Amino acid sequence: MFGIGMWELSIILVIILIVFGAGKLPEIGTGMGKAIRNFKGATSDSEKKEPEKIDDKPNA
Repeated sequence: MFGIGMWELSIILVIILIVFGAGKLPEIGTGMGKAIRNFKGATSDSEKKEPEKIDDKPNA
């Protein structure tokens, strides 16, 4: 799709390792995992939610 091969991917990972350092990578991975999980939960919740019916009759 994007034409990213094994060499390009490894170069990107090395650059990320240099910029953030080995100590920050687990924190970044955890944060990304939580963000993806929250996004999936939010999209699935909105699909499950059914519109509420509005009653035109007053409650007497």
